[in-house]
Amino acid sequence: MTTRVLVWNENVHETTQAEIRAIYPDGIHGAIAEGLTELLGDDVEVRTATLAEPEHGLSEEALAGTDVLLWWGHMAHDQVDDEVVARVQRHVLGGMGLLVLHSAHFSKIFIRLMGTTCSLAWRNDAERELVWTTSPGHPIAAGIEQPLVVEHQEMYGEHFDIPNPDEVVFISSFEGGEVFRSGVTFTRGRGRIFYFSPGDQEYPVYFHPQVRRVLANGVRWAAPADGERRLPEVTNPARRDWLVQPV
Repeated sequence: MTTRVLVWNENVHETTQAEIRAIYPDGIHGAIAEGLTELLGDDVEVRTATLAEPEHGLSEEALAGTDVLLWWGHMAHDQVDDEVVARVQRHVLGGMGLLVLHSAHFSKIFIRLMGTTCSLAWRNDAERELVWTTSPGHPIAAGIEQPLVVEHQEMYGEHFDIPNPDEVVFISSFEGGEVFRSGVTFTRGRGRIFYFSPGDQEYPVYFHPQVRRVLANGVRWAAPADGERRLPEVTNPARRDWLVQPV
């Protein structure tokens, strides 16, 4: 069964900053889509969408045709329409997988699904990041080096204000001594969520073969079983007729 993937990117850095466009000439979404197609081939149908499109490219029809949504955002979180965020949340609860990438920890959709601030410590000094696998048997960690080395990356550090994850798949360490839960999973309703932090716009991280493999593994893991999707609805209105009535 082909997994239908939609890679969403606000696409602001690439269209407003020449130095970022030089790193990602086809946009961050283009680099991610390329990696998924390269690794998953005919197993996936990959589309892209950006903030500037009508309904941000996330219409009801687009989401109904999506098994796994990948989300990258940074400087335009506040420009995402709340109605679209509610729509995405409903589809996640119904079984659509969601991969939340790097600075999308501050996206409206991730904060809404987590119910916390999702804040963290950060510093951007182009430091080396070592991504350590803490759950080697997890499907997302399949084929990933120990450690996965990202030569230049923005530092994300604890405390990361998220609920306790279902699983911590990766923990990162940085040259300054900080550590960070850089790959964590959650379940909301029927939907599986994977947050993965490596991938700042100033560095070509989404061309890194191992980072691409993590994302491909994440898509496989987050896809709904047998493509089953069931949007939340009230299927059994409140009833009281089974209660024993007082004599």
